[in-house]
Amino acid sequence: MDRAILTSVFVELGRRLRTFGEDEKSASVIELAVAANEWFAPSEVVMAVRAICEEMLDEDKLQKWLANYNFPAKSMRVGIIMAGNIPLVGFFDLMCVLLCGYTAVIKPSSKDSVMMQYIIDILRDICPTIPIEKYSGDEQIDKVIATGGDAAAAHFRARYNNIPSLIRGSRHSVAVLSGEESNEQMNLLQRDIYTYSGLGCRNVSLIFAPRGWNGEIPQPESMVEMKRGNYLCDKAMMLMSKMEFLDLNGALAVESRSFPETLSRVHYAYYDSLAEVRAWLEENDGALQCVVSEVIDHPRRADFGRAQYPTLCDYADGIDVMKFLID
Repeated sequence: MDRAILTSVFVELGRRLRTFGEDEKSASVIELAVAANEWFAPSEVVMAVRAICEEMLDEDKLQKWLANYNFPAKSMRVGIIMAGNIPLVGFFDLMCVLLCGYTAVIKPSSKDSVMMQYIIDILRDICPTIPIEKYSGDEQIDKVIATGGDAAAAHFRARYNNIPSLIRGSRHSVAVLSGEESNEQMNLLQRDIYTYSGLGCRNVSLIFAPRGWNGEIPQPESMVEMKRGNYLCDKAMMLMSKMEFLDLNGALAVESRSFPETLSRVHYAYYDSLAEVRAWLEENDGALQCVVSEVIDHPRRADFGRAQYPTLCDYADGIDVMKFLID
């Protein structure tokens, strides 16, 4: 299929999604999506769609991004095994495969099947011949993109060791503070930490602050019942274990330079120099997804409040999906 036509399909998708959540049909889709995944909040389903429209389906942004690649004239069937931790987390991979002119053979997560099917239905309404197929695991594929937890990633590596594969496991994100952040910036950091119940790899779970910092770690404004239950259980366990923590009324702040082992915890650590933080980031790069900061450079740096608004070039794990597909 001609790439100009494919691009216009996604531009039209963006146009149709601009009012998502404002009409009866999309409101019912949100209700079904939340029923299928108790970790989803209605407002965050809308946020995920708005982020995609803003950063991925704008015509100028799409054209400039696609201009960076030379697409060979070849056909390919690409398997996409999607995660379901946040709404439409597999959308970008789907778009990349289709814009390469390939057939997308997809396996959506059961936890995000409602939203993914909603998007696929719109794409098919715009272009009935768009090459999207369901993947059961037996179909012939030439490459695969698979995303999941570390155990799932290990399984995927063994399962697809005979074809080119892009396998993603768990990653974490950090924030590096100067100590002079405004109230607005700290409010934006609150979004980076707690959006999607902290389930995304781009959610900040570890904060670096200068020694002597007197600021406060943001508290969650609201949470779904699943997250509240997780918080209460973790808090009870920490109290019984007599572990030190700060109760953020929905999250538990623990002083540590490690990544938290549970969703309810936010770790924080003090630094004496930014050079010290840079060394830590370099040493732990394989576990990092993004770095929220205005005082330190990093290849996957994000502004405050933008961790969950990845751009077309903010590739997961720093791996260019389009290059993987084209090469």
